[in-house]
Amino acid sequence: MSGAVQLCVSLWLVLAAASAGAGSEHLRELDISEGAPVGTRVGFIGDGSSSDSGPPYLIVPVPGSAVDTDISIEANTGEIRTKVALDRETRAAYSLVAIPASGQNIRVVVQVLDENDNAPTFPSPVMSIEFPENTPRDVKRTLHPARDLDLGIYNTQRYNIVSGNVNNAFRLSSHRERDGVLYLDLQINGFLDRETTAGYSLIIEALDGGSPPLRGSMTVNITIQDVNDNQPIFNQSRYFAQVPENATVGTSVLQTGQISVDKQLDFETKEIHELVVVAKDRGVQPLETTAFVSIKVTDVNDNQPTINVIFLSDDATPKISEMAQPGEFVARISVNDPDSKTEYSNVNVTLEGGEGHFGLATQDNIIYLVIVSLPIDREVRPNYTLSVIATDTGSPPLHASRTFHLRVTDVNDNAPEFDKQVYNVNVLEVAEPGTSVFQVTAKDRDEGTNSELTYSIQESSESHSNWFQIDPKSGLITTRLHVDCETDPVPQLIVVATDNGVPPLSSSATVLVTIHDVNDNEPIFDHSFYNVTIKEDVAKGDCILKVSHAIFLFGIPPVEEYIPSPPNKLNLEFYLRYSME
Repeated sequence: MSGAVQLCVSLWLVLAAASAGAGSEHLRELDISEGAPVGTRVGFIGDGSSSDSGPPYLIVPVPGSAVDTDISIEANTGEIRTKVALDRETRAAYSLVAIPASGQNIRVVVQVLDENDNAPTFPSPVMSIEFPENTPRDVKRTLHPARDLDLGIYNTQRYNIVSGNVNNAFRLSSHRERDGVLYLDLQINGFLDRETTAGYSLIIEALDGGSPPLRGSMTVNITIQDVNDNQPIFNQSRYFAQVPENATVGTSVLQTGQISVDKQLDFETKEIHELVVVAKDRGVQPLETTAFVSIKVTDVNDNQPTINVIFLSDDATPKISEMAQPGEFVARISVNDPDSKTEYSNVNVTLEGGEGHFGLATQDNIIYLVIVSLPIDREVRPNYTLSVIATDTGSPPLHASRTFHLRVTDVNDNAPEFDKQVYNVNVLEVAEPGTSVFQVTAKDRDEGTNSELTYSIQESSESHSNWFQIDPKSGLITTRLHVDCETDPVPQLIVVATDNGVPPLSSSATVLVTIHDVNDNEPIFDHSFYNVTIKEDVAKGDCILKVSHAIFLFGIPPVEEYIPSPPNKLNLEFYLRYSME
């Protein structure tokens, strides 16, 4: 039989087998540990059953199962290997359908087996609770439980107090709820005495069932609350302190229950402040005692420079375009010191922050301008924090600062970017118009309208782009017309992503669409009539005629009788004439 005939017969047998098995499938379950190295063999698609003709297979991943990105499948052998490090907590299973040349389709499910790769984790590293010192034994407080992303024995199994449990004052108890979480309680194990131990800091660890177990820890700070059995006592009956007149509100003056500045002080108005401090406990019947405090206000250079900032943007807000050139103005700075006899004198102005991209410029040491020193790029850094600092020459010198957050505004200086330059996709020749082919995705590093994208296909009759259409918003490519493998087996589409900037920027990627052939064309012979002359002594089996699609041997029936009738068949009539030569 000729090679051309063999190819047609094989193709027909494959299509016929696939059609016969389309309504049923065989389940093949495999598993692989999540800790397996990249490239580990998972198994083979075939299991040796009689329903499976063996490789090669047509691989069809179940949508959303990440088979294409995480699993490597050799279609010619059926071997399955890992392509990346698997993580059960991210994806527990992969699913695909393998279509053999004949027999049932095979649904392959790869289960990712759990390993002990996650330690128990408390929701917060520190927790604080309180117990009155007269709390009875066995009273409990619920603590935050630890949670473990692993399953079964690899989940949280027990808790221990590692340290801090002075005199064995506490113990732990736990129970597991239907949600699988091992909940934790802290119980009083003895008698508490605030005067002996005012607080505890317990280190509690959670262990899973691995070998060795993985651990997580949490610090529980326990405050023992007092009961009213001691009267407050000052360590002296009278206190003296002093504070400068420029002390800010909240400045600490003296530690007798923490005395701090509540209002702005002025030495010229009042030099001495006399206070009576009362210490009172919070008992049911409170106890109290008193002490006298004398506070002297000292005179200082108490007027800080004042800083005024005017931003030079179109709306007077702290922003600058990323296309701003070095030397462009950002803000206008003016400084005043009320202690100076002459306005703007004896004040040093500096700028901090900006990592060298911004600086100060002045011609008269009176008015300062914040300027761009180096090019800026919003995609590299969208915000800067700048501080203007003014220092007078008083003794001691006073400082004033003004901090502002400068926003870098976007310009359309980045074209869209596809994740690939060339995409290889597949579609069946029998696909109806509107069939989904592939969805392309591009990203734009700009923001706002500058990053809004529109997708299109470059029109080209040579690449049969009119067979396809693309959704301008989602990038989904679908068939517009019926496709034809015999006309163009691999149409080449140029997909363009264009942003909404002014002016717009665009980029393109190539989509190679492989059209899979179906048996939709009848075989055609070179001629419909052949006339053959043979000698009468020709031997049985000698070739008497060879054509493109059939061979006749003397004394042997036509080759058609050995080939199952295909869906489309040409009837060919042969006339044989014997020669007496």
